[in-house]
Amino acid sequence: MEKKLIGRFDKADFPDLHLDDISIKIDTGAYTSSIHCDNIVEKKGELRCTFLDEEHPLYNGREFHFKDYDVVFVKSSNGIVQKRFQIQTHITLFGKTHKISLSLTTRQEMRFPVLLGRKFITKKYIVDTEYYDLSFKKKQE
Repeated sequence: MEKKLIGRFDKADFPDLHLDDISIKIDTGAYTSSIHCDNIVEKKGELRCTFLDEEHPLYNGREFHFKDYDVVFVKSSNGIVQKRFQIQTHITLFGKTHKISLSLTTRQEMRFPVLLGRKFITKKYIVDTEYYDLSFKKKQE
């Protein structure tokens, strides 16, 4: 498969979650990908959380329910291991839809509600930090 050029940040669609044009940051320093949620609660075999993204008032505060999820342990850049919930969903970039695993985390100090890590980027994209919104611009054409 030919690798596509992607910039340091972009916008992506998450069709399973009914989220469009969500800001993403390409993070080659992170292994896993994550999405910013709050009020993450596991109850009676169901995971509930609230999506947070002030840039999208239509989506900000939307509650999600997942019956299919995993528990993973993620090591942060400062070496601290966190227990997180992880979901499987789909992401659309450059008009192509791919499966993606997203860990749910509270990222209120962060500018981007979604981080794409190496596990997703590898074999699909080459990152050039000079560029941004390449997928989003193509979608607008």
